[in-house]
This record gives sequence, structure tokens and C-alpha cells, in this order.
Amino acid sequence: MLEGKATVEDTDMPAKMQLQATSAASRALDRFDVLDCRSIAAHIKKEFDTIHGPGWQCVVGCSFGCYFTHSKGSFIYFKFELLRFLVFKGMADEQPLPC
Repeated sequence: MLEGKATVEDTDMPAKMQLQATSAASRALDRFDVLDCRSIAAHIKKEFDTIHGPGWQCVVGCSFGCYFTHSKGSFIYFKFELLRFLVFKGMADEQPLPC
């Protein structure tokens, strides 16, 4: 288990779900090389899909930009050691696409 502690930067998740997200990240970092961000993200996404149903997304890295729409109560952005983690459940944009 890593010695560091996750620092939540922004969230609208309930406290229990926040703990699940940071714990999943810790387990993934124990299992995969810290440079294997894709496997770390996949591990966290699959764990959340299993616990909370399908539709979860996860982004892991040192530096990234993003713009997304999420379901209310399903978003967390935190850092753990040198990595940043973004976990959220996607939501369809309500605006129809032009033809």
C-alpha cells in the first residue's frame, strides 16, 4: 500500500463513494507500474462499473485537460502522489446534434 494520502481537489460524490474512489486508486497503484496510467484507469473504471453499475469513466495522468458532462453526485478529481485522477459517470448532453 502506498504511504501517501489522496488529496481531493473537487467532488460532488458522497463521502463513502469518495473513499471507494481513492481506495480503488491505491489498489491500482499497488498492482500496476505508476507509468501505466491506462491500466490504472481501466482498473478503477471496472471497479466502479461493478459496484455502481455501468457508465463510469476514469482518466489518470500527470497532466491532462478535459471537458465533460457527468451525472449529479458522480464526480471526483483527486491527486495521489504525482498522479491526478478523474472519475465520473457520464451523462448524455441534452442538446440534440444538428443534422
